[in-house]
Amino acid sequence: MAPSDIKRVEAIARACRVQIIRMLAHAGSGHPGGSLSVIDILTTLFINRLRIDPGRPDWPDRDRVVLSKGHCVPALYCVMAKAGFLPERELLTLRKLGSRLQGHPDRAALPGIEAATGSLGQGLSISLGMALGVRLAGSPARVYCILGDGETQEGQVWEAAMAGPKLGQPTHPLDNLCVILDYNGIQLDGFVKKIMDLEPIVEKWRSFGWPVLEIDGHEVRQIDKALDQAAATRGTPTFIVAHTVKGKGVPFMENDPEWHGKAPKPGEAIRAIREILAVSEAAWDEYLKTDHATAEIVAELQRLGKA
Repeated sequence: MAPSDIKRVEAIARACRVQIIRMLAHAGSGHPGGSLSVIDILTTLFINRLRIDPGRPDWPDRDRVVLSKGHCVPALYCVMAKAGFLPERELLTLRKLGSRLQGHPDRAALPGIEAATGSLGQGLSISLGMALGVRLAGSPARVYCILGDGETQEGQVWEAAMAGPKLGQPTHPLDNLCVILDYNGIQLDGFVKKIMDLEPIVEKWRSFGWPVLEIDGHEVRQIDKALDQAAATRGTPTFIVAHTVKGKGVPFMENDPEWHGKAPKPGEAIRAIREILAVSEAAWDEYLKTDHATAEIVAELQRLGKA
């Protein structure tokens, strides 16, 4: 990826972080921590990687993304909006009655969503079936499955992990599948290590026959390089361990289990947006005079706080 492309992806990811906070404040519920930890991965995929056509969301040769950690779907909605699947103004309908943007992905409601997920542990099995199906159909499509670390404690994930390198062999190996672990270290009840430690995660997946790559899940260059390596791998699917930070970009949320599933109040959302944009409190008022889009969001959140 060229340096200019990296900067573009980083800028879009930053804008998506602002939208995630805004959406959750309006909804009054949702999952900020994991949405912020996965957004760099999703942005890299949707903006610079996927073979997709928003005008034809059912195109047979499209690449597929299965967000197995479905509760972090605000991040997916944001990048889908940036890619043209839905208007950005629709993002504020998150979790509203009748909205296409439910709190977990609904493939029947929103074209472009590949799987209804959120019953944790099922996404990898779904992805295996998709990868095998498109391979048998002779399609060049690739499948990307994004797992949460807490859900990786589920037994179904390990059944699928054992099956992945074996399915389709020897004529139709699933080297069109790339699995990415959003390894932020926190789940609903606290820190993963204290609840059910996944380590040694790399050795475990390698023991089942998966090539494993480790990256910083917030570094676009590393994400892109790992995806290149996965695409070049033949004969087996690839597993990427993406080390991330829960709540990345918002210091008061980072690495804090409290923000797994709690939406920010309007005042907290404004503070979070200021931190995402890396503007000091002292410089904030002057900054808003020049960034009119952010000023409108802040005014909107202030009204929401008074409602």
